[in-house]
Amino acid sequence: MKLPQIRLQSQMAQIQIQQTPARQEIRQPKADLTIQQPAAEMTMKTTPSKLKIDQTKAWEDMNLMHIFKRNDRFAQEGLAAVKEGMARRAQQGTALMKIENGGNPITTQAKTNSEEPMKSLELTFIPSTFSVKTSYQPSQLDISVKTNAPIIQAKSNRPEISYIPGKVETGMKQQPSLEIDFVNLNGGNV
Repeated sequence: MKLPQIRLQSQMAQIQIQQTPARQEIRQPKADLTIQQPAAEMTMKTTPSKLKIDQTKAWEDMNLMHIFKRNDRFAQEGLAAVKEGMARRAQQGTALMKIENGGNPITTQAKTNSEEPMKSLELTFIPSTFSVKTSYQPSQLDISVKTNAPIIQAKSNRPEISYIPGKVETGMKQQPSLEIDFVNLNGGNV
């Protein structure tokens, strides 16, 4: 005897997930940088040096002096000689007034007045030591430097970002199904 049967055959549903990943790109451009260094400003000032040489005394020692100086010297020597002569004559006159005190003033004075003083031997064409005077003022150097600060200009650039979002797609990979069969119904297959 065949019993009627119900046969069930099912197929499970299957979900399908398809994913496209997101893509992100970040690019950072370099900053724009300019640097300028202005040159330093330097100024130099120099005062010239001074050298003074005074040879007046050396020329006078060699008897090669200016005419005005020579006239002054001759005038002073003449005045001194006149005073010396006056003093000598006064002294000789006093000695003659006191002739009674003894001595022989007339012969002594005659001998003194008749003799010329001895000439001295001198080198008059060589100036005395350190007769040339020198003075020296060194030059002055003034240096001033003005430094200039560097000029820096920086421009930052924004990052470049590109983003493509990802996708998630769901779908049915396999549809569910249910098959129902009836066996042995009325003696045959249905």
